[in-house]
Amino acid sequence: MLSVRRRILLGSALALPALLNHPARAKSFPSRPVRLVVPFTPGGATDSSARVIADFLSQRYSTPVIVENRPGASGGIGGEYVARSAPDGHTWLIAAAYPLATGPLLNGKMPYDPQRDLAPVSLVFSTDHVMTVNKTVKARDLNSFIAEAQAGRGPLRYGSPGIGTAHHLIGEMLQLRTGLDLVHIPYRGSAAAVTDQLAGTIELMFDQLQTSLPHIRSGSVRAVAVTGAKRNANLPDVPTIAEILPGFEAQSWNGIAVPAGTPAALVEKISADIGDALNDPASKAKLVPLGADYAASTPAEMGTMMRAEVERWAPVIRAANISMT
Repeated sequence: MLSVRRRILLGSALALPALLNHPARAKSFPSRPVRLVVPFTPGGATDSSARVIADFLSQRYSTPVIVENRPGASGGIGGEYVARSAPDGHTWLIAAAYPLATGPLLNGKMPYDPQRDLAPVSLVFSTDHVMTVNKTVKARDLNSFIAEAQAGRGPLRYGSPGIGTAHHLIGEMLQLRTGLDLVHIPYRGSAAAVTDQLAGTIELMFDQLQTSLPHIRSGSVRAVAVTGAKRNANLPDVPTIAEILPGFEAQSWNGIAVPAGTPAALVEKISADIGDALNDPASKAKLVPLGADYAASTPAEMGTMMRAEVERWAPVIRAANISMT
């Protein structure tokens, strides 16, 4: 029996010649500029990654790939725009978990369903989060943090860029696993939360690794644990949460999707092109400083990630009664 991976590759190999040999489709893609929609404001890893991919593919296609920022609703506005676009390969979404997977769990009024209305194309990057504490907390590892929190010092406050973000959900997962009294303080973006952590207004954060590293290295905050399945090479002496709480794993990730109904062979072609963009030496030179782990995937692998995120966070969201409506 063929493996799932081999069946995917065989199906793609059979379908791609039909796509390329179809006169209308061969001439039509891309028949006009491609829109790569970023559902966030300019700046940050998602936007920067999109611009590197767009630069590479604009040259390959001899047609502009235009990065278009459509922020709002935690990425839902850009996500809906792409989900409602024509399934012809000319409109892409690069986004994180909320617009691509967990949105309906957090917002019962979300105007589209990522699993139904979007077709996965390729993962782009993933990044660990790191649990940091400021100088008001004495703990130097997760065990001593748990002991300190349980010793009756009162609730500990953690900040996030907003309700439903990975930063928020990781804190809720830790609270559920340990029974600690943690209070979530949502901000409008990570920068404001970091400022308050440094000032002592909030005690801890579960921020992305690349954002936290400068403050860890300067001694302004202390790393207690990382959230990935294994220790991070940037902080090799900092244990994972899973070393204390087996099975605890969480990362932020970004991927690219297109409207559902886009021909499968075209999705495969775009996925391969994105892989070439991420593996290009000039692109890598621009991506490495962003601090994330860049790796393309097949559409099937990204679809698996989308479903896994729903399965990972649904129990946490229900138990914590998190809602964005």
